Amino acid sequence: MNPPPTRMELAPKASTSTLLICEHCDTVYRRRLLHRGDVARCARCHAVLERHQRIGVNGLLALVVTVMVVFVQANVWPIITLGFNGEQIHTTLWGIIIMMWKQHSQVVAVLAAGTLFFFPLCKMLALGWLLAYGRAGRRAPGFGPLMVVLHYIAPWTMSEVFVLGVLVSVVKAHLYFNVTPDAGVFAYAALAVLITIFSGVDMRQLWEKIPELAP
Repeated sequence: MNPPPTRMELAPKASTSTLLICEHCDTVYRRRLLHRGDVARCARCHAVLERHQRIGVNGLLALVVTVMVVFVQANVWPIITLGFNGEQIHTTLWGIIIMMWKQHSQVVAVLAAGTLFFFPLCKMLALGWLLAYGRAGRRAPGFGPLMVVLHYIAPWTMSEVFVLGVLVSVVKAHLYFNVTPDAGVFAYAALAVLITIFSGVDMRQLWEKIPELAP
């Protein structure tokens, strides 16, 4: 059984690297070492301040490489096959996006391209860049701006929504066509699981895990 959540000690005076500020009520705390299963909560508003992070820099880099391999497969392999009157049509993600664009659904096409391709790709490339340098024990060039970018694009990776939408579409389209899910949709399902794992990782801890270079 995991130990109960841990509350940080109030810290009137401490060095910047040992301080933690609640994002909801701005209370300042002195950071304490968390063990497996520990959760630090604000004593004033009970918001989660920090969780114990089991995955280190090497583990995160390995996870990023895995996500990139699955991401390439999900975008190269066909997603579904439609059969009608003996003809079969294979389509990929970009085939669907281009089709929506030609059918005057430009807004939906742009949103799909951003949330399913560009935002996840930017997130993984940025993380790979930061973690490759972090594995060597130093911060990558542009560390600060990239951390800000990661913070803002995190909510816009929606592969799990896409997988759910494909499954619903397959069920409905099966009334009119012979619909067969292809390898691409399973790759996207695996990608959604991996991205869900990433969503449980507090990327702000990279500020502590990857130290600045000594002057």
